[in-house]
Amino acid sequence: MKGFAMLKIGETGWITKDAPACGPLDAICKPIALAPCTSDVHTVWAGAIGDRHNMILGHEAVGEVVEVGSLVRDFKVGDKVLVSAITPDWGSLAAQEGYAMHSGGMLSGWKFSNFKDGVFGEFFHVNEADANLAYLPEGMDLGAACMISDMVPTGFHGAELADIQYGDNVAVIGIGPVGLMSVAAAAIRGAANIYAVGSRKNCADLALEYGATRIVNYREGDIVEQILDLNHGFVDKIIIAGGDNDTFDQAIRMLKAGGKIGNVNYLGEGDYVKIPRGDWGCGMGHKQIAGGLMPGGRLRSEKLARLVMANRIHPEKLITHKFQGLESVEPALMLMKDKPRDLIKPLVVID
Repeated sequence: MKGFAMLKIGETGWITKDAPACGPLDAICKPIALAPCTSDVHTVWAGAIGDRHNMILGHEAVGEVVEVGSLVRDFKVGDKVLVSAITPDWGSLAAQEGYAMHSGGMLSGWKFSNFKDGVFGEFFHVNEADANLAYLPEGMDLGAACMISDMVPTGFHGAELADIQYGDNVAVIGIGPVGLMSVAAAAIRGAANIYAVGSRKNCADLALEYGATRIVNYREGDIVEQILDLNHGFVDKIIIAGGDNDTFDQAIRMLKAGGKIGNVNYLGEGDYVKIPRGDWGCGMGHKQIAGGLMPGGRLRSEKLARLVMANRIHPEKLITHKFQGLESVEPALMLMKDKPRDLIKPLVVID
């Protein structure tokens, strides 16, 4: 089969390799729709997870099952499926502890384009199919379905990590596709004021549609000063969905004592994050920081799909650019790398 791969750090290209083999618990799928991710960009051009050679990229897909293992009960050839970007080993001790995304070691539930070939090929392998696939609901928009792979669950996990409760005043730093879904999640969980930090007009407009109450433009001044002024004091909770290693400095300075930060931003470069000692209460301010990889699995995909089908969330609105055919994965990924100002998320629909 052919696939679009990371050849080495800083270099991509099309390769031909053997199609994946199907184990007894597993499934082989062909893609119906695909979406490149900023994580793919970090992986290739920043070398964020180390060097990878001839590894097919991609972890966001909607698929059709073409083969199932002998022990798979719930899926059959021809089924259209949602595919989670995180596909844990559900029998692991980490999964039994509630951290399935780290089954096999830290971040090891993230297998596609990390430890094995990803979804940007003619076929891809899904481990533990009964636990990691979900049925594609009839009539679901393919853009929304593809966003359930990663953007929706990652954004929602930011709200979970920040432990947003009804009436909380919340800042969401970064309103790319993950941050936009964090805004939607904060609104669903009952946040009062939601301050969405970003500068792109299309992202700001969509953030307001998703439930943000104010847009804070970092190009117009220090975001800490702006949010403290708008909120008349510290915020209760913060979701970090963008920025860099210094963003934690800003978050700590605008967070109340006893507040919580949920980070779902993939830090692709640098060795350390910056925490201001005094604003952190000299280490004793009960300002909690939780950073987490999104949970994967069938149940989560099914629940998020219910929200889409009930018109509670509209992740299809993240799609700003559409491509056709597997060969279009390459220009779509380069679009994510270059990030023109009208981009939120590209979608590739396979012929």
